Amino acid sequence: MYSREEVKELKRDFWNGFDEFCAKLPRFKYKHKKWILYNTKIKHVEMKFGAGRDGAYVILELNHKNPDKRAEKWELLKQYKVVIEEYFDEPVWQEYFVKECGTPVSRIYKHKPDLDIHRREDWREFYVFLSKEMTKLEKAFNEMRELLQDEENEE
Repeated sequence: MYSREEVKELKRDFWNGFDEFCAKLPRFKYKHKKWILYNTKIKHVEMKFGAGRDGAYVILELNHKNPDKRAEKWELLKQYKVVIEEYFDEPVWQEYFVKECGTPVSRIYKHKPDLDIHRREDWREFYVFLSKEMTKLEKAFNEMRELLQDEENEE
């Protein structure tokens, strides 16, 4: 069992290791990779990495507090399902999910189970999955960004 401080340090080491891993990837050779993540420029749409005891996650999340507005954005995303899945193949589409903090969201994600952030020997597999899948998700997002922004401007 890890203490709270040990878990905090483990996670810090994990994410620092991920930064180092990404810096060495050929596709990021001449520039530091800055993931889109929270900077989608579309309100209530974020991309996230997840790493825990239950595996690795790459997530596109709709987090509008108003369930009707969130449902509208969800329907819009479903209209672009073909575009999303062209790049981000076979994701899980989850219209309703409650995060640990109690916040309901909608999300599209990929999960790699059987990894545990507490096992350092799993970290390389985490890093490979996270970097490859987020690259795919960003490509899909970039293909539909303007369409999502146009829809948002019409609101």
